[in-house]
Amino acid sequence: MRFQCLVALLAAAAASTAAAPAVAQASFAAQFPARMLAAQNAERVRAGVAPLVWDNALGSVAAAYAQQMAMTGCFEHSNRQARPGTGENLWMGTHGAFPVEAMVGAWASEKRWFIPGIFPNNSRTGNWADVGHYTQMIWPTTIRVGCALASTPRVDYLVCRYAYKGNIDGRAVGYASR
Repeated sequence: MRFQCLVALLAAAAASTAAAPAVAQASFAAQFPARMLAAQNAERVRAGVAPLVWDNALGSVAAAYAQQMAMTGCFEHSNRQARPGTGENLWMGTHGAFPVEAMVGAWASEKRWFIPGIFPNNSRTGNWADVGHYTQMIWPTTIRVGCALASTPRVDYLVCRYAYKGNIDGRAVGYASR
């Protein structure tokens, strides 16, 4: 009887240990949209533009593309013709090493090179690509976002899709858009 109790306790402990990562993963998935939205909207507030709303359809297409990058190991923007009217931000980093706020923070850090004005003349470096993630995040006519994270054992791939797309030549972004 004592042996059966010990075996039952060990089995229960093993089951709860195995279930813990699944619970943590489910919790992360449930919190992911709100955390992504909060991180991006914090930057939009600082830029003086209206907050984004979460779009599940954009999140679904972002998930498909994130999975594609994870499966192929090819980190590059998707074909623009395949996503008309939709903007895209990408991030890649060591699996499990970065919270979503740090991922968005990498895009937000581009604001140190940002100059408000008419796109693409918005970078202190002279290269709009140095601020392109940030400008997409704060683009004044962008109103919806959906994001997804796909992983390999070594790498996390984040994709955010935006409607309506930003980074449009000849349009104001930043203080000039107020």
